[in-house]
Amino acid sequence: MATITASMVKELREKTSAGMMDCKKALTASEGDMEKAIVWLREHGIAKAQKKAGAVAAEGLCSFAQNGNKVVAFELNSQTDFVAQNQKFIDLLDEVGTAIAASNATNTEEALKVTVNGKTLEEVILEASGVIGEKISLRRVTVLTKNSDQVFGLYKHMGGKIVAISLLNGNDEAVAKDVAMHVAANAPKFVKKDDISADVIAQEREVILTTALNENAKAAKPKPENIIAEKIVPGRLDKELKAICLLSQPFVKNPDQTVEEYVSAAKSTVATFIRLEVGEGIEKVEADFAAEVAAQVAAAK
Repeated sequence: MATITASMVKELREKTSAGMMDCKKALTASEGDMEKAIVWLREHGIAKAQKKAGAVAAEGLCSFAQNGNKVVAFELNSQTDFVAQNQKFIDLLDEVGTAIAASNATNTEEALKVTVNGKTLEEVILEASGVIGEKISLRRVTVLTKNSDQVFGLYKHMGGKIVAISLLNGNDEAVAKDVAMHVAANAPKFVKKDDISADVIAQEREVILTTALNENAKAAKPKPENIIAEKIVPGRLDKELKAICLLSQPFVKNPDQTVEEYVSAAKSTVATFIRLEVGEGIEKVEADFAAEVAAQVAAAK
């Protein structure tokens, strides 16, 4: 049996970032062969990551990467915010963004198949899960492209808890950055009212009507229902639709003017935007530590 020295363990640790004991086990299992030990760690790292497949990864960071006239926005999730601040995770975030931006991928499924140094991004992320010790997953990959008459505005808030990208017709990058900042702060859902589907408008009208009728029923002097439907609901609906549309929102840096007025003054128009916020749409599992302890005690009996 080969003698495993401290220097061998140190070398393997530096190459893989794995723990000292894991490195020693890998070297022992591979009889001191460094390359086989690296493979052993990869295999066991993947096994550890797969055990975490059922975990909820709702923390992490969003980011973007630009490659010429293309920008990719994406979300890389972890289980805890602590891991999301780890340098290994941040390095992985950069590696993933660079790889996707340099590829032809346009969505998450395609991005996971992108190859980096002989491995797919899915394999790279899975291996990182084993090394870092938490489930890590790629989510919500979106790509924007621009032409020569357009400009991107890129903004990242709190290191990537929120990222926003604006695409403007025009060439003023400062204005585009301001619009992206506004998008991050105010979370519009659409560029303008014309972009809202009839189904969404009908659903919103129904919610407003029901709310107004409930309020009216409790009023000291209720109004006729036709007045509610024909006079009150349209005004409230218009106000609500303006609130969720970027162009009609009060501009974050100057609420006395709308975003449309601010952009128009710069001889620009908004083509589209992207906004990602970490964990949107993921149902987070609240840990019941008392239940966990009880389960462990029961299992130990």
